[in-house]
Amino acid sequence: MAQAHHVKAAELHGAAAESHRKAAESLGATWVGDENAKPPTELDRAITFAPSGKVVVSALSSLRKGGVVAVNAIHLDQMPAFDYDKLLWGERQVRSVANMTRQDARDFLALAHHLNFRPRVVTFSLEDANKALEAVKHETEDGSAVIVL
Repeated sequence: MAQAHHVKAAELHGAAAESHRKAAESLGATWVGDENAKPPTELDRAITFAPSGKVVVSALSSLRKGGVVAVNAIHLDQMPAFDYDKLLWGERQVRSVANMTRQDARDFLALAHHLNFRPRVVTFSLEDANKALEAVKHETEDGSAVIVL
């Protein structure tokens, strides 16, 4: 969200887990709802993080014509059937992090450094790796789970 603040974009956040919605609010999100809720306005862009095709379709349905959904998930389950004429007509686009270049990563890291961005992490010892996996599965931590060797 720091990057969105930097370019003066509104942050609208949809998440399944209540903890994620609260985190988005604490970071200054303009609007917060669950993954099925409709934002109060059509979006120019949306970024999805969940590995769920359903979330991608929901994001597409929230876009204005000409909008872009960026899928920020390395793995994505199946896309459910959707109305092509309604959701992709009007030049809406779906992009994936699989298409990110090294220069994109360099640019992002430079911007994150410029904005003094600090990720939220929760560390686990290698002995607690199963606890880390459970935390990710049940979305119980406020931040990324990191296993320290």
